[in-house]
Amino acid sequence: MNKSKVAVLKTTPESVLQDIGKLTRMAALGEALPRHKATILKDNISWHFPYISANTTPWQLEGTVLALINAGYRDITAVHNNTVVTDSCKGQVMNKLAPIYKKYQIKEKYNFVPEDMQWIDYAPETRLRVLNRVYPEGIRIPEYFIGKNIVHLPTVKTHIYTTTTGAMKNAFGGLLSTRRHYTHCVIHETLVDLLAIQKEIHTGIFSVMDGTICGSGPGPRTMTPVEKDYILASSDSVAIDAVAAKMMGFDPMNIPYIRMAHEDGLGAGRIQEIEVIGEDISNVNFSFSVGDNFASKAGDFLWFGPLKMLQGLFFRTPLVYLFVFGSFLYHDHIWWPIKGKRIQRDKVLTTKWGKLFESYPCNV
Repeated sequence: MNKSKVAVLKTTPESVLQDIGKLTRMAALGEALPRHKATILKDNISWHFPYISANTTPWQLEGTVLALINAGYRDITAVHNNTVVTDSCKGQVMNKLAPIYKKYQIKEKYNFVPEDMQWIDYAPETRLRVLNRVYPEGIRIPEYFIGKNIVHLPTVKTHIYTTTTGAMKNAFGGLLSTRRHYTHCVIHETLVDLLAIQKEIHTGIFSVMDGTICGSGPGPRTMTPVEKDYILASSDSVAIDAVAAKMMGFDPMNIPYIRMAHEDGLGAGRIQEIEVIGEDISNVNFSFSVGDNFASKAGDFLWFGPLKMLQGLFFRTPLVYLFVFGSFLYHDHIWWPIKGKRIQRDKVLTTKWGKLFESYPCNV
């Protein structure tokens, strides 16, 4: 049995675009994605503010676009999603992704705009773990996703509810509607179900993960950025998440979504069953930790704590907007201006990757 492959390279700002092209060839991009099929680019905007480590980086996006074009892919569309606390349109501009889409004439669609995308009922062939119970009225997905390749663009970072987040979690916003907060108490099982659905509807799945500046702490937003200079790629979403988790210092098989996806045969989660090509990561350990912030403590109390039985009242009624406002207030008007903006200015933009970020144009 052939092992799943994950390509890992060290890179620099001067060579990163060429290195991403090399990385995708090492990870067999051309074998994973049929060239005659349309390809969806799914970037990761965890926060609209330009907090490097939380979001797809401009060099990650540009390198991937160039790799696809040079490999003969012509029909490429970026699909964006909104969340109740993140403005994707603002995020594309502030994180300097919008000028790249324009530069390479990449079409853009929004899964929350009816003129761009219709949501349809979908009955998975795979037996799901939880989604059919979370949405007893039926599972709905964007019709546009069916019959196309998809390329995920996550970053190497931790997450308050899933320990790590990467390729598998990147489908969360694209495939689920704004009612996706219904799944938070069963988030690990949800990610496994979403990967099963992806394998049914997409003609190919590929991921390019940015680890140039990684995130440690209560992610996916309020993290400490850490410069590590790595990039990763794979056609196995489980394997690339497992390798990233291992590099961050976690045992992948102790992370439920990776273990369950491995057990369900959706990919390789056990490091011994993954062929890592490129860099030797056997002794790599970033010693990352997750921790908590104000929002995560409230979430733990409501989703996993004593008030779990009242989730229907809190999250399936208009009361949910109180929690949305609380999260928005904390992240955008407390943590960002008091702490995040200072970290970005003093600790990130002063690095070699921060200087590369500054060199990208701000305007479309």
